[in-house]
Amino acid sequence: MNLDFHVKPEIRILGIDDSALLNEKVMIVGTIFRGGEWIDGVLRSEITRDGLDATEVITTMIKNSRHYGQLRIIMLDGITYGGFNVIDIQELYGETGLPVIVVMRSYPDFEKIRSALRHFSDGEKRWDIIKKAGEIEKIVTGKNETPIYIQKAGIGAKNVEKIIRLTSIRSSIPEPLRVAHLIATGIILGESKGKA
Repeated sequence: MNLDFHVKPEIRILGIDDSALLNEKVMIVGTIFRGGEWIDGVLRSEITRDGLDATEVITTMIKNSRHYGQLRIIMLDGITYGGFNVIDIQELYGETGLPVIVVMRSYPDFEKIRSALRHFSDGEKRWDIIKKAGEIEKIVTGKNETPIYIQKAGIGAKNVEKIIRLTSIRSSIPEPLRVAHLIATGIILGESKGKA
């Protein structure tokens, strides 16, 4: 089901990214933004490197947050975190009641992903979760007209585009994800680096 709703300028968005893969446990950071303008809060949790607990951990992190009642959107930087810990965006939407927008800088190389998943005993299960995420769509943001790629659950394409344009104020990547990436890499590596 795709939800259509009025996108307010200060819509509360949770952007989640993971940190560098240095240990068995990988830190994830969520930043809560009002639109793309200012940060309202930060969440933190840990997932298992190459595990299958990311969907459950993120669901719990969101539901246990004092911000939960005000959140309207979840934004993810891709659907694989902590190596190949795949997030089931349909389940995440169903469990939290919050629409999910997945943002990617480039179109995924599915052959490469499929090949990597052959190294996992449950590779087919992970592949099924990836396929379940749905169609990948291209969106051109307001900043220097750089295209990004998205997947979605529980939200229509027009609202996704409005939210991406509202929050992509400094680059083609929405602020909630850009800042989550900076915080996660800064904490783990001592200094933020790389692109969200």
